[in-house]
Amino acid sequence: MALGGGTFISQNKKLPGSYINFASAQNASSSIGERGIAAMAIEMDWGKDGEIIEVTSQNFAKDSLKIFGYDYSNEKLKGLRDLFKNVKKAYFYRLNSGNKATTDIATAKCSGTRGNDIRIVVAKNIDDDTKYDVTTYLGTKEVDKQTVKEVSELVDNDYVTFSMETLEVTAGKSLEGGTNGDVSGEAHQNFLDKLESYQVNAIGCTVKDESTSNLYVQYAKRLRDEQGIKFQVVLFNNAANYEGVVNVKNTTVEDESALVYWVTGVIAGCEINKSNTNKTYDGEYTINADYTQAQLETSIDNGEFVLHKVGDEIRVLVDINSLVDTTTEKGEEFKSNQTIRVLDQIASDVASVFNSKYLGKIANNEAGRTSLWSDIIALFKDYQTLQAIENFEDADISVEIGNDKKSVTINTNVQVINAMEKLYMTVVVE
Repeated sequence: MALGGGTFISQNKKLPGSYINFASAQNASSSIGERGIAAMAIEMDWGKDGEIIEVTSQNFAKDSLKIFGYDYSNEKLKGLRDLFKNVKKAYFYRLNSGNKATTDIATAKCSGTRGNDIRIVVAKNIDDDTKYDVTTYLGTKEVDKQTVKEVSELVDNDYVTFSMETLEVTAGKSLEGGTNGDVSGEAHQNFLDKLESYQVNAIGCTVKDESTSNLYVQYAKRLRDEQGIKFQVVLFNNAANYEGVVNVKNTTVEDESALVYWVTGVIAGCEINKSNTNKTYDGEYTINADYTQAQLETSIDNGEFVLHKVGDEIRVLVDINSLVDTTTEKGEEFKSNQTIRVLDQIASDVASVFNSKYLGKIANNEAGRTSLWSDIIALFKDYQTLQAIENFEDADISVEIGNDKKSVTINTNVQVINAMEKLYMTVVVE
């Protein structure tokens, strides 16, 4: 079970953990965690069922055939290539588990239609006619070859489990019966349930139906606000009006919601001292980005993450989330994804320090609270060095005993730095 976390209204929490509130300043009316981790539940023709798989950018380039059933350059992996342009690691979950392809001599390791492209060839070894070469092909590509005398010597490979009883020469036996199952809301829920124990920076979902899309919105709200697990969800055409959801506006020629892959990558991979504003789209899809100035202004007002044309390039207009309605607790600055990245990083890092070093270990006395104060000071100085925050002084943080002897209360002010976005210049002609 995860430690307690999230926001608090009163100091009445039962679970041990870190409860952190962020609020806008009232107007008149010890190491920093790494970023670059994404997660997506996707439809696949090949892949493990019912479990989350971890894929690094290196794994994806080298082992995509084994993991996803297709070479890195295959058209089927276009969306994933867009995602991995900006992330170091991603967690995937297969939504459409089905039946495994099979024949009398082998069964596919994974379910899905891609298994039907597997073929087993058994031939006499040209150097030793007492041996056989057993070759596995995926499409036209040889993916495994074993030279054996007896069936018992055969070892299952990454693609099939062998079931032959005797070695007999065959020009090729193709596996059959592999299917992709239907995708349901339950599959998405299973993915989200399993993902709770993983740390990610962004979760992407390309669905277009409102009910499934809203499932991700509620998931983000529950984990961010109730459990203190910080990440953002990237959705297509979902005006969630929430800082934890990025609402992608643009469609693509190839697949209406495919831009979600790239946006998920840039949201997950952007550092806390950087912004995606004006970032150039370097993916493979054809983006529909013909908007007027008035339409772009409306998109900003509506909390839409939109790409637009700048000359021959497609660029991010503004790095914003879907928050539209502001309050005294969440002002205009909460619409900025750069601000949210900084605040999320603070919440995650402070909670990590407290949970790993202080929870249940350090006495809640003056010395213990001073130690916690010092560790948090060190974090904030790192943020300032990175130019994620500014004007920080040690006195901005106070650590005091809470409403009971087991609690501590931390109060702080933070000034988040955002990248330049607007230039106003007055030129006087003499």
